[in-house]
Amino acid sequence: MKRLLILFILFLTSSFSEAKTVPSLCKTNHPSDTQIEWECRSLREGETLEGLFSDKWKDVVRFNRVDRRHVYPGISIKVPKRLDDIKDFTPMPQYYQPSESEPKFIVVNLSEQFLGAYEYGHLVFSVPIATGEKGNETPNGEFKITAFNSNHKSSLYFIEKTEIPYPMNYGLRFYTTKNGVSYWIHGRDLPGYPASHGCIGLYDEEMQKKYYGYPKNPVLEDAKILFEWVISPFVDDGKFHILKDRPKMLIIGDAPDSKTNIRH
Repeated sequence: MKRLLILFILFLTSSFSEAKTVPSLCKTNHPSDTQIEWECRSLREGETLEGLFSDKWKDVVRFNRVDRRHVYPGISIKVPKRLDDIKDFTPMPQYYQPSESEPKFIVVNLSEQFLGAYEYGHLVFSVPIATGEKGNETPNGEFKITAFNSNHKSSLYFIEKTEIPYPMNYGLRFYTTKNGVSYWIHGRDLPGYPASHGCIGLYDEEMQKKYYGYPKNPVLEDAKILFEWVISPFVDDGKFHILKDRPKMLIIGDAPDSKTNIRH
């Protein structure tokens, strides 16, 4: 009887611990959240984004800055009261006057966790991102894309629970410190809050299927789209290259606290 009681207590402790670490994306605050009427909703067992929102699931993940692999039973997400309010959602301005003389210009808004690509001041596309977590912040300031490599891999970090170097597909280098540490824009997983070691991550579902087995049918490929836009008219050969015609890049704002998204 005493043994059963101990096992039951351990079970409750374990369950409580797990419950404490379930993310609530409703607690990740972005300035544009106030422009949309939304409510917080926890996903139940068996529910999927596609099942709940049909072909509008892409707008929902963009609004939450999350990928499909990180939306699972128990997680809380922001659900607009009117899904049409987030059709092709972006918090980035349609016109950015400081870039009107630039054929290509990138603006990263850390507060919004979004990136905008501009041509002569006009927004041509925008994507949700995951930037540096607390203690590994993505730097603010003006930069230039100095190199690219569609097959880049991390020399410091690995796929979780493996010895496989973390893939940084469609990598665009924008900053190198005096100590030789490089910061890149690249494909990665998006958990819905700042989670990187300083790099800027974009959707790359092909990578997630390869290494994590999900999603079964990759759709989102923002990292590839941005990469091809930046290096055009150069045709990628999968090797490392210094970029001579360097698109300018501006990083502004302060990232939301990645530790505030935990549901207690």
